Amino acid sequence: MNALSIFVICSLGSGMLLGAFKSEGKKGSKRPNILIAISDDQSFAHTSFAGSKIVKTPGFDRIARNGIYFNNCYAGSPGCAPSRGSLVTGRYPWQNEQSGQHASSWMKKYVPFVDLLEKNGYHVGYTGKGVAPFQYARNEMDSLWRKENAAGKFFNAIQYRKGVPSDERTAGGIGGSNYFANFRNFVEQRQPNQPFYFWYGAQEPHRGYEKDSWQRIGKKLESVEVPGFLPDSKEIRGDILDYAVEIDWFDLHLTRMLNYLDSIGELDNTIVIVTADNGMSFPRAKANCFEYGVHVPLAISYPEGFPKNRTVDDLVSFVDFAPTLLEMTGTKQDGMMPISGRSMVNILKSKKAGIVDETKKYIFAGRERHSSSRWNNLGYPQRAIRSATNLFIWNMKPERWPAGDPQALKPNSENELLPMYGLDEKGIHYSEWAFTDVDDSPSKSYIIENHADNKIRYYFNLAYGKRPEFELYDVVKDPNCLNNLYGRKEYTAIGQEMKSELMKELEKSKDPRIVGSDKDVLDSYLRYGAIRRFPKPIEEINK
Repeated sequence: MNALSIFVICSLGSGMLLGAFKSEGKKGSKRPNILIAISDDQSFAHTSFAGSKIVKTPGFDRIARNGIYFNNCYAGSPGCAPSRGSLVTGRYPWQNEQSGQHASSWMKKYVPFVDLLEKNGYHVGYTGKGVAPFQYARNEMDSLWRKENAAGKFFNAIQYRKGVPSDERTAGGIGGSNYFANFRNFVEQRQPNQPFYFWYGAQEPHRGYEKDSWQRIGKKLESVEVPGFLPDSKEIRGDILDYAVEIDWFDLHLTRMLNYLDSIGELDNTIVIVTADNGMSFPRAKANCFEYGVHVPLAISYPEGFPKNRTVDDLVSFVDFAPTLLEMTGTKQDGMMPISGRSMVNILKSKKAGIVDETKKYIFAGRERHSSSRWNNLGYPQRAIRSATNLFIWNMKPERWPAGDPQALKPNSENELLPMYGLDEKGIHYSEWAFTDVDDSPSKSYIIENHADNKIRYYFNLAYGKRPEFELYDVVKDPNCLNNLYGRKEYTAIGQEMKSELMKELEKSKDPRIVGSDKDVLDSYLRYGAIRRFPKPIEEINK
């Protein structure tokens, strides 16, 4: 069959699908549109709907009021690439080989559900940050890799321009994409009555932030509630407010998208999902399986299909999104790798609040490599299991530094080391020199530069010190995850049960760390990004 024949057949097929869409006349009979809005590095506590006083999130709040607010949503990982990959495949990061690793390659065989929606007649696209950072196919030599971003087709042509009056950006760290304008352009390009799927991937509130941008916006230091794993100082409070400025920006464009959909009569027939890929970019949050690293905000609305104004306590995970959207759109899973998640449709369509589905007792998450932060590009493998009240974490390589090695090699040197903790002779911290799984920030530097102070040393050890193999937290009483209960007599039964259930799920999902012939294969995948150099650790020398 030649290319022209294929084109004709595809065109006829598309026309038949579109004709079917046009013939649907009853309200609610059309397949739903889908809008996923995903911020970059935002913890569960930081929406105004959740009571945060540092942010203004009318868009998120609108979805929560007009739909379902989830108290207990866990991302697939506390890092962006594996977490986003988990969302679109319905699989845990450890199941996706390279495609579950930060800055590695996306393999063709890990088909995202967006491909199936497109085959099923959906107009698909994304703006901002897609399923990234991954290396996609560069040329025909990358024959096993996917060419197109796993979020769909890219709509990013409309940009803000510095110095132009229309540049309304509120802080210097905010990206150049006009997310709303690109979304509107996307919607305008669809065929009449064609359902759409769109991924709004903001680059905010990812680092770096413009320092003290909060002052220009009118935010107040006294409004900040400092998480218990960070010291309470003016520097930390200001850094948190700069983070809040960028959350507001993400929500501003979401609000515009919602208003636009409302104006064209499409909002009621659109499933809107608002969440974040992982937690806030601060020490002991992002890149950690604690609550502030992997517990993210989630609100979902669909006025024509889901009862509104409900707060749900069910445990849900990013792996549950793919089967949910496939079910809601009547799309088969054909072509995808086996999905580990479970559809949430029963929860979404219920009229109940609180716990809707009592059969789901646990959710799971994990991480491997985050940044290039250790010798030989090694990661810090963690697996986590969360119940309604407890969080159990398995640090699989407790001999490694969780935030990255404390001392890097000097450039162009084989053995000479940079100063410990990245502190020069004047006590000034250089972020690229140590603990590089933590993004460069005033908070990171403040804790390291003041680590000799007895009051700050506690926070330094929390963020950068080595950890025990097993950790157990009561997340209701201790959402900051400060009090490790593992090993205490009164928590023995809980610890043993959660550890056993975690092992069952890892075996069921064929985690290479547990069932593979090469237990360290996840450390071996290439990273297509900057590589830092660190000294070989003693445990490797002694092997």
